[in-house]
Amino acid sequence: MIEIKMGEVFDEIKDRDVDVLIIGAGPAGLTAGMYAGRAGLKTVILEKETIGGQLSLTDWIEDYPGFPDGIKAGELINLMKKHAENFGAKIVREEAKKIEVLDGGLKKVITGSGEWKAKAVIVATGAHHRKLGVKGELELMGRGVSNCAVCDGPFFKEKDIVVVGGGDSAVTEAIYLTRFAKKVYIVHRRDQFRAQKIYVERAKNNPKIEFILDTVVTEIKGEHKVEGVVLKNVKTGEIKELSCSAVFVFVGLIPNSDILKGIAKLDDRNAVITNEKMETEVPGIYAVGDVRSTALRQAVTAASDGAIAAMVAESYIAENF
Repeated sequence: MIEIKMGEVFDEIKDRDVDVLIIGAGPAGLTAGMYAGRAGLKTVILEKETIGGQLSLTDWIEDYPGFPDGIKAGELINLMKKHAENFGAKIVREEAKKIEVLDGGLKKVITGSGEWKAKAVIVATGAHHRKLGVKGELELMGRGVSNCAVCDGPFFKEKDIVVVGGGDSAVTEAIYLTRFAKKVYIVHRRDQFRAQKIYVERAKNNPKIEFILDTVVTEIKGEHKVEGVVLKNVKTGEIKELSCSAVFVFVGLIPNSDILKGIAKLDDRNAVITNEKMETEVPGIYAVGDVRSTALRQAVTAASDGAIAAMVAESYIAENF
């Protein structure tokens, strides 16, 4: 996909006016861009960070339809980008900071370098990793504390690694980390996992993985880099220390919904509440993917959200402009 540096404007999109402005270039945003572009709408996707969203932080995808043997996450992202490009959607490297609704139903999106006007806005801002909130976590972030196994796993060859969490991300990333680590400990606060059974079974059958259940991390130790963790058994209260060189934290996601606070209704997790058409309470503003209040957060459901929002936006624009 064509990527435009911050502040540049397309010749065919004068005065930064578009039909559909999509905020976020993860699976939801890229799919929305593909469908909106295919509908003949002038479509721009704003992305402030990494194209692919949370998908870019993983290595292997094996549950996306059409790829029975699995696919590299980076390859799937590139295919999504190319598909959107084929239908005219373009990415601009800007951070959306505020959305305003103008007279007549147009929306103004203010960025770090100016503003855009759009007939419809699709918010696909995704989510970010929840913190443990323990001593040493922020101080040692980037020095052994990480939320990205693909990014940082290779730095810890033949080292002991702690993975915190019990969902799909925690278990699959722990399995990935065994490519490098000497030992991987999965620390989970319960004795049951939220992760899919197939992933848990693979982890149990991996000789490099050891489970530490009913346990939480209360401190990450180290002066200049991670040297270990303090663990507490939530049932017995027992405290013990475990030496390790890295801590990978996968304890949930927090929706990046700040741009819609005061505009759309949020649930108790700050996820955006929409109807089945991805519509917020404001006509012409939609929320899709991990930022939306939904029962399942997967690449395939994010893509579905994006497709729905784009098609609903097309009808909205045809009826109102």
